[in-house]
Amino acid sequence: VGDMSPSTQAKILRVLQEHEFERLGGTRTLRVDVRVIAATNRNLTQMVQDGRFREDLFYRLNVVSVDVPPLRDPKDDIPELAEFFVRRFAGELKNKVEGIHPDAHKVLMRHNWPGNIRELENVVERAVLLAETGIVGVNDLQIGEHQAQSSSGTDRTLAVRIPPTGIPLEEIERQAVVEAL
Repeated sequence: VGDMSPSTQAKILRVLQEHEFERLGGTRTLRVDVRVIAATNRNLTQMVQDGRFREDLFYRLNVVSVDVPPLRDPKDDIPELAEFFVRRFAGELKNKVEGIHPDAHKVLMRHNWPGNIRELENVVERAVLLAETGIVGVNDLQIGEHQAQSSSGTDRTLAVRIPPTGIPLEEIERQAVVEAL
């Protein structure tokens, strides 16, 4: 909500106060009974003081306030979230990854996560996609100083090479994705 234009703020306020709105291009007013959950990474109190956010909308939205700390503050949540993402992406990507190696957990815990949970989610998705074994290892992570390298120590983003004896299609796809990343 901290990024809404003044005209959008006015429209949202009307919906919250009057419980009605008109559809874009519509000819009649529609009544609604809704509850709104709004989120922002901005300091709305300061924005109200600076005149960049409507005070009446602020108080209409600020019935119950929940402050969620950034991921770098409750570092204890990182292993559980990472394991959740591993299970989710292993299922979605049909990859047989079952967990994260303890050393990889340590790397995840040391990172500062400026991109918050979305960054963690993307790192884990990439690791599940690139994992060569059933466990996400340090070499599968691509964060900070731990850029992924294969076990031979060479850069994993080499061109896909097809040996004369052939290679399974799944392996070609995996190598192509690794190169694209």
